[in-house]
Amino acid sequence: MEQKSQKPAIGFIGTGVMGKSMASRLIRAGYVLHVYTRTKSKAEPLLLEGANWHDTPASLAEQSQIIITMVGYPHDVEELYLGEDGIIYHARPNSYLIDMTTSSPALARRIEQAALVRGLFSLDAPVSGGDIGAKDGKLSIMVGGQREAFDEVTPVLKSMGTNIVYQGGAGAGQYTKMCNQIAIASNMIGVCESLIYAQKAGLDPSTVLKSIETGAAGSWSLSHLAPRIIGGNFTPGFYVKHFVKDMKIALESAKEMNLELPGLALAHSLYEKLVELGEEDSGTQALFKVIGGKSPAVS
Repeated sequence: MEQKSQKPAIGFIGTGVMGKSMASRLIRAGYVLHVYTRTKSKAEPLLLEGANWHDTPASLAEQSQIIITMVGYPHDVEELYLGEDGIIYHARPNSYLIDMTTSSPALARRIEQAALVRGLFSLDAPVSGGDIGAKDGKLSIMVGGQREAFDEVTPVLKSMGTNIVYQGGAGAGQYTKMCNQIAIASNMIGVCESLIYAQKAGLDPSTVLKSIETGAAGSWSLSHLAPRIIGGNFTPGFYVKHFVKDMKIALESAKEMNLELPGLALAHSLYEKLVELGEEDSGTQALFKVIGGKSPAVS
């Protein structure tokens, strides 16, 4: 009789725009998945795929060998791991804790210190690639923590991403994600301004995009988000509110390093205006509404 391969049971907390697709890929990869989210209805598609529901993070932790979190803000991460009923106090000894939220490097180091005291392994592993990368299992995953722990969970990470890079000790993954967000922030200004310029020049923005997206101006945002802007599609692949949070973390950590980042500061101020317009739940491409007003498709 053929013996089934033994894969670790995984707990997954956070089934938002990206988290639900990441969790789904783990199920399809053959892992037993335990899920928790504050709103159970958001987890229903995963439950239909065979995931096991838990009413509390503590219950999930007790049944999992690897626990992955993908939530909204650093305060959510802190409460989940270090709160009175936190994961760290309920996880099995020798469990692996992987926070894939974009969060604070300092918090990642605090979580690792608390985890080590209880015989647990902690990694900060934020991702890039948006909703498309999550659905296709092609996320870029940036990992900080102990190298041995990274090596142990790499097969799990490969179910969700294709570019998986170990960056260094605790917090290194989060610092790397800040580099990613800094690059995107200024780039999004350029994407929006480029489309506005094309429109004002009387050009067809879609035709212009065909010429510039494969040249030196090419970027992920230009190829994937510019078409959404042109089509008037501002639904989130990544929420404005979460991007504002990320930029704030980057600016705060830059200040700690006595570093000025004028491009990031400008992008942050423009996205703050977008929030004031009530667009916090839109996708990051909605920056066009601040810089250029209407989408080219509806002008």
